[in-house]
Amino acid sequence: MVVVGIDSSTQSTKALVVDAEDGRVLGEGRAAHPEGTEVAPEAWWAACEQAVHHALAGVSAPVEAVAVAGQQHGMVALDPSGKPVRDALLWNDTRSAPQARALVARHGAADLARRTGLVPVASFTIAKLAWLAEHEPGNADAVDRVLLPHDWLTWRLAGSPERACTDRGDASGTGYYSPGTGRWLPDLLTEAMGGRSPRLPDVLGPTESPGAVAAGPLGGALLAAGTGDNMAGALGLGIGSGDVVVSVGTSGTTFSVRDEPCADETGTVAGFCDATGRFLPLVCTLNAARVLTSTARLLGTDLDGLSELALSANPGADGLTLLPYFEGERTPDLPDAAGTLTGMRGTNMTPQNLARAAVEGMLCGLADGIDALRQVGAGVRRVLLIGGGSASRAVRALAPSLFGVGVEVPEPAEYVALGAARQAAWAVSGAASPPRWGLRTTAYEATDVDSGAEVRHAYRAARRSVHGI
Repeated sequence: MVVVGIDSSTQSTKALVVDAEDGRVLGEGRAAHPEGTEVAPEAWWAACEQAVHHALAGVSAPVEAVAVAGQQHGMVALDPSGKPVRDALLWNDTRSAPQARALVARHGAADLARRTGLVPVASFTIAKLAWLAEHEPGNADAVDRVLLPHDWLTWRLAGSPERACTDRGDASGTGYYSPGTGRWLPDLLTEAMGGRSPRLPDVLGPTESPGAVAAGPLGGALLAAGTGDNMAGALGLGIGSGDVVVSVGTSGTTFSVRDEPCADETGTVAGFCDATGRFLPLVCTLNAARVLTSTARLLGTDLDGLSELALSANPGADGLTLLPYFEGERTPDLPDAAGTLTGMRGTNMTPQNLARAAVEGMLCGLADGIDALRQVGAGVRRVLLIGGGSASRAVRALAPSLFGVGVEVPEPAEYVALGAARQAAWAVSGAASPPRWGLRTTAYEATDVDSGAEVRHAYRAARRSVHGI
């Protein structure tokens, strides 16, 4: 049996054709998305069609099911005809930070965390809708329904029916859904929208389907519920108790699975749902792999060259510390911040030390995420390191000492798209649990935790000095 998994991420769409029995990839395709923090949803549709076309080339077996995983939080606001009232605001658009702060001031962080699992920041959909109501009231008046990127693509695959659907994983990242009860919180949405009450999609369970693909090369295939990208990544890896995933992509994410919902009133840990009926506590940073590419560009090299430079420097970069908040930051909540390099002296301003400080600074932010998961009860038996940044030799070498635990790097794969494919296979099988697909990893031991602790101490000291937190 053949299934298709689609990953509509910030930068591109990836589509995989997968053997549902063992997870073997039979075909794959990719298409880029426009850059920026607001994008016309039609660009995602065009990329989806292109990626699926390339993935299916040379695959003769019929596709039985398909699922879409998408970047979380993006605001897709549609008018009554189904047309977007404006370009979608993506998760990494920080203009709604004042609206997020206002929501917290009105309700209190503890109450919002208890009700929604989240303390709003600019990334979340509820803050973006509040921004829309305040700054573009005409567009807000025209909104008939609100979807997320994966919801919208699933809706389009189904042929734009009257019914739109989401899943509990992606819904849990909006700020107006209760992970504990599994229900929307329309009062919070209406308040954020200035009294307006747009329609919301139906929330499907892990194996439920909104129907079949209406047309095109996937026509007739069963549509699975789909989910958010982090939830699909967890499903693609098949993580269990004691596993913590650190993903070094456009954003950096650190997450685990648990059986009970999480409510962290500090806002550090987002209490999401996963794609299997469990919960997915998650910490997200805005700055991850781009810290590496930006620093490499500054130093006139590529990622391999950056690794070579970083690994030739001493731990702690001879006193250089980088707070890599190049795009503002979500964790900690510093949407207007910029990157800061501290500890500069004439003797340590070398390309090697700057490269080392970039890798260490990025990893320190992710290590803080692991600590935050521990504080809400997550066990940390091993860390699975994924995402484009995990290919860096320096990241692989330095992560264990900074994380304080052994790291395993799975073989390179599109784990979000694989997770979507696994959901599709699960939905069409009718089984009680997802299919069991193998995972091969390479292990890296934590051998120098003392120097890692010293680097993290310097990072925290620099953050307190610059930002007071």
